[in-house]
Amino acid sequence: MPLGSVLRRCLSGLVVVAIACPAMGRADDSLIDYHEFYGTFSMENRWFPESPAHDGQSDADTTFVAEPSLYLETADGTSFTLETFFRYDSADSERHLADVREAYLLFLGPLGDDEWELRLGFDHVFWGVAESRHLVDIINQTDLVANPNEEVKLGQPMAHLTVSGDWGVAELFALPWHRPRTYPGRDGRLRGEFVVDNDRLKYESAAGERHLDLAARYSHSIGLFDIGLSVFDGTSREPYLDPVLECGPVPDPAQCRVTLVPLYEQIRQFGLDAQMTTGGWLLKLEAIRRTGASDLFGRKEDFTAFVAGGEYTLYSVFESDIDLGLLAEWNRDSRRLRASNVFQNDVFLGSRLAFNDVEGTDLIFGVLADLDTGSRSFNVQMNRRLDDDISLNIEGSLFDNVGEDDPIYASRRDSFIAVNLKYGF
Repeated sequence: MPLGSVLRRCLSGLVVVAIACPAMGRADDSLIDYHEFYGTFSMENRWFPESPAHDGQSDADTTFVAEPSLYLETADGTSFTLETFFRYDSADSERHLADVREAYLLFLGPLGDDEWELRLGFDHVFWGVAESRHLVDIINQTDLVANPNEEVKLGQPMAHLTVSGDWGVAELFALPWHRPRTYPGRDGRLRGEFVVDNDRLKYESAAGERHLDLAARYSHSIGLFDIGLSVFDGTSREPYLDPVLECGPVPDPAQCRVTLVPLYEQIRQFGLDAQMTTGGWLLKLEAIRRTGASDLFGRKEDFTAFVAGGEYTLYSVFESDIDLGLLAEWNRDSRRLRASNVFQNDVFLGSRLAFNDVEGTDLIFGVLADLDTGSRSFNVQMNRRLDDDISLNIEGSLFDNVGEDDPIYASRRDSFIAVNLKYGF
């Protein structure tokens, strides 16, 4: 989607919030009591050691990101949060982005012995406990071009009601606008064999992107266990990529090419996330049952998937300040090689070093191995504050033993090293 169109849609959502903001100051007891302006500026350089697999791709790119934010709070506790995001990339125009990560009004108060919260506007919601993949996390769309690890999310317009008490936490969501996923462009690295046309997306629902999606979640802590049960009914965040053959005016196989068109289907998903904490152990499970989605070959196929594993932490290794976490997880999709993602039967092994120093240094290493195809992807990340305002992030990703039948074969030469400097204010 063109940058200007994205920006206009984001601004139109802000108008709704802006109209509501004056209500924060209509009464004497609701005047702005606290405000804060903050944010970050960052620059990232990615270097790809291997020559690209596709014409037009470069060996390096530079990305600039600005994230200015504003927080306002009234004397009665009502607040407004605004977090914006602007990204420019030197190599791939599909990575350009103007987004509203958060722009919501928060109202809260007592409800008998319980408490309630209502958030209106753009917000981020996170569900899940696993490390290698957040399987149940479905509210926000993935900002896929930001990083292939699917950790970065777009802002989602919503009405989000939360009621909490000793009995647990109940959440209800109304999601009036779907955010499409963006894929790398023709000149971008880390793309598939065929280019995804982000501007030709289709919806299964006649309402298109304006279909009203609904979701709910209940969570509670019982002894050693933290449990969450969720349900989502609406437009899938993960599209089926429909292959379309395109030729010139005179059909010529040499001039024809395949383009992928995203199709967003109507799905229903039931989710479970659970974690048991005992001693140094964290035992984790995420599981879903999804109906209405297409498999890799475009056939409707209901499926079950899970990620299960654990983490064990060794504190004060060798009587130092360092804590060492050891991680192991298994990803499984009942569709196996028909799955529309790369987690059909994969094992994740990793470790986390927390140095517990004033600079907040940590080091994370992981490998994801596909038990069906034999491919492996290695990832390492280091984070450290250089001073009170500047932080450094270094990330390396390596693809190994990727066969021609593997879903990530087109990215086999896209191992990379990224260095990110971030300034916070």
